[in-house]
Amino acid sequence: MARLNVNPTRIQLKTLRSRLVVAKRGHKMLKDKCDELIKKYTSLVKQNYSLRKEVEEKLKVIFSSFCFAKSYLSTNEVMKHFMLPTKNLSFDLTTRLLVNVSVPTISTTIREGVDSPYAMLDSNSLFDRPTKELCEVMPQVLHLAEIEKTCQILSFEIEHAKRRVNALEFVMIPQLEETIKYITMKIDEQERTSKIRLLKVKSMIE
Repeated sequence: MARLNVNPTRIQLKTLRSRLVVAKRGHKMLKDKCDELIKKYTSLVKQNYSLRKEVEEKLKVIFSSFCFAKSYLSTNEVMKHFMLPTKNLSFDLTTRLLVNVSVPTISTTIREGVDSPYAMLDSNSLFDRPTKELCEVMPQVLHLAEIEKTCQILSFEIEHAKRRVNALEFVMIPQLEETIKYITMKIDEQERTSKIRLLKVKSMIE
């Protein structure tokens, strides 16, 4: 490992030792943060997998039922029937801190609208079930979006933290240790040289 290009003085030695202490402390803190991020990320990925599977199964059934019901009417009639929503869904997007990382939080609010978006005489009853189920599954879709975005942000933070941990562990800390070792050897050598010189001067005087 290449050492730093500094003058071998006691002031530099003291400065580098302080930097080494700070680097080791920062390495430990970053590693602990990275481990905690990985733990949270793993938990969210499992939650995301189960919720996505549940939502996809529900949407699959809803769309299948809707396609079957749609076969009895034309496209224009279907679009006309669903111009008026049965419920008003609104959501607030805020942020929260998770292991000192800002992640999104989606809170949904459902306000009741009309009982049915279409007239009973102009359509068939096959639209009733998928319409109701689609209104019920929408909050889950938003919650799934929140979890997936959180996983995306955490994965980026984990990658960033790992790069910093590796830079400290394999580059900065070894460089500081090698430089401290080099300066210590140089100072010891200078002290030995000075001591030998003083002994020679003393012997010459005697």
